[in-house]
Amino acid sequence: MAEATERRKRAAVVVLGDIGRSPRMQYHSLSLANQASMEVDIVANGGSDPHLSLRENPSIHIHEMKTVQLTGISKISGALALLLKAVVQFILLVWFLCFKIPRPDVFVVQNPPSVPTLAAVKLASWLRGAKFIVDWHNFGYTLLGLSHGRSHIIVKIYFWFEKHFGRMADGAFCVTKAMQHELAQNWGIRATVLYDQSPDFFHPASLMEKHGLFSRLGNSICSAMGNADCISVEEVGEHMNTTAFTSNIDGEVFLKPNRPALVVSSTSWTPDEDFSILLEAALMYDRRVAAALGEDDSMDEEQLWIDIKNGKQFVYPRLLFIITGKGPDRKKYEDQIKRLKLRRVALRTMWLASEDYPLLLGSADLGVSLHTSSSGLDLPMKVVDMFGCGLPVCAASFSCIEELVKVNKNGLLFSTSSELADELMMLFKGFPEECNALKSLKEGAMKSASSSKWSTEWETNALPLVNQVIG
Repeated sequence: MAEATERRKRAAVVVLGDIGRSPRMQYHSLSLANQASMEVDIVANGGSDPHLSLRENPSIHIHEMKTVQLTGISKISGALALLLKAVVQFILLVWFLCFKIPRPDVFVVQNPPSVPTLAAVKLASWLRGAKFIVDWHNFGYTLLGLSHGRSHIIVKIYFWFEKHFGRMADGAFCVTKAMQHELAQNWGIRATVLYDQSPDFFHPASLMEKHGLFSRLGNSICSAMGNADCISVEEVGEHMNTTAFTSNIDGEVFLKPNRPALVVSSTSWTPDEDFSILLEAALMYDRRVAAALGEDDSMDEEQLWIDIKNGKQFVYPRLLFIITGKGPDRKKYEDQIKRLKLRRVALRTMWLASEDYPLLLGSADLGVSLHTSSSGLDLPMKVVDMFGCGLPVCAASFSCIEELVKVNKNGLLFSTSSELADELMMLFKGFPEECNALKSLKEGAMKSASSSKWSTEWETNALPLVNQVIG
């Protein structure tokens, strides 16, 4: 009888940020609910909707905090605004963690941001008699160092805070072996490596799923951001049963042989992802293809696009880049995109529903990651999601990226826009049928997709630590 009435264990997942843009913490929440059989309270800022599987899970309860904005004070003093913002966030976090949610057995907190999150969670765990696990995605002080420089006094104070309160946790996860080594050697923190893996809803899309997605996105895909381009000439619509990529004939979906190649990149539009590399590579691809085909500047581009739309094929395809994400530099780069005049390349920026993003990855031909890591010790979650959909990746090179991207097996690395343009030329030559290098990388990405999923990784590496911490 005592066992039957025993209180169900409870976890609080803490994100000082938009939960809809924190996929790893969403996956933690799902695993705590489904695999650890716990009630889960998510305390986070609003902004974007989390995945439907979270919103519909009866064991997961989302508590949305208001985002703190001090724009008036920041115009007078940036340092004062940062300090006041941290104080207000600390009070708000403590209020939610101590009074707004039921008492948890364990707090699982995302880091970064470290200030004031780690102190607030430590205080709440002490007051409520709960345990405290930090999930190290990166180091907050290195991100702050991008804008202030590592030697700045604010960055040094942040580093002390992050290290001091990080060491107070009862357990820790981290995302790479390189980060695990750094935490052990220089921070005195013993962390369990929990590699990012995509959940089951990331998978290669079926032809019907592709057609449905491209039909829903038809207007966004075929509306040029600035000058008319090689995609905006497409005539699509649900009533026509055709998209830029697919046709539905008598209920059977086909991929068009003269379709553009679809390249997807997800970015946070922040300084640790130099989007200008992708723009320059797109421009280089456009010019190099024209040179390889012996075309000159006087060519009638609109006639070329009409010929391609009517079925004419070339050894190099049109490329459509779809860039997803939100962030501070988005408008700056959108303004640059609008001024471009390209012959065989088109670019679109979008923010997709959480259910459509996996479908887009599962429908694409290549993924591009511009993430370089402020610490050099974390890995881009977007690449994990791409591999989960069987999508090969060209990724910016940095110190530990080869823990994830296996060169010439599931992807390629680049350091400059010229190298990326070379890779686009090599991979898409002969698209869609004769591009053997791309097909080989896709096979490798499919193997990466089938080798492990988040639920397996979490049960093997995270669940034992959670059980050990809560005893």
